[in-house]
Amino acid sequence: MEDQLILIDLFDREIGYGPKLEVHRRGQLHRAFSVFLIDGDRMLIQQRNPEKYHSGGLWANACCSHPRKGEKLEEAVVRRMEEELGIRTECKELFHFVYYSKYSDEMHEYELDHVFLGNYHGDPSFSREEIAQVKWVSMEWLAEDLKNHPEQYASWFQIAAPSVLEKVWSDGRNR
Repeated sequence: MEDQLILIDLFDREIGYGPKLEVHRRGQLHRAFSVFLIDGDRMLIQQRNPEKYHSGGLWANACCSHPRKGEKLEEAVVRRMEEELGIRTECKELFHFVYYSKYSDEMHEYELDHVFLGNYHGDPSFSREEIAQVKWVSMEWLAEDLKNHPEQYASWFQIAAPSVLEKVWSDGRNR
C-alpha cells in the first residue's frame, strides 16, 4: 500500500490524507522534512537516485521525506535516516518553510518543510534505491557551489541550505 501523506493548511494543521503519488500529481500542500547533517565544518549531501519520480540526479541534503498518516514528525525523521542512510543521530528542528515547485504538468511539490539539523561522524551506509551517492563537502565550498551551480541542486535544498549554513555559522560552530 502506498504511503498516506498528511495534507495540511498553511499553518501546518492536518486537514486530510492522500496517497503519495496522487498528492504530488495534484500539487496538494503536505507535511515534509529535510535533515541536514554536519561534522565540524563539513556537511553531508546526497545525490538523489536518477530514477526518483522528481529531482532525480540532483544534489540535496542528507535525508528528506514525509511523515506518514499517524506518524509524528520526529518519529519519521528517525525512521527515514535509518532507511536512507543506515544511521541514528539526534536532530533538532531549526525552522520550517513553505515552497512550491512544478516539475511537469503532472508532478508538483507543495510542502511545508520542517528543517532539522544533526551532528554525525562517519560514512553512512545509504540505500541505493533512494540515493546515487553521498559526500561530505566543506560548508564554504557548498555555499560557493550553490551560488555558481544552482541547477545541480534540488529546489528545497536551494531554499533551506543558506539558512542552515547561516544558523551553523552564527552559532559559532564553524567559519
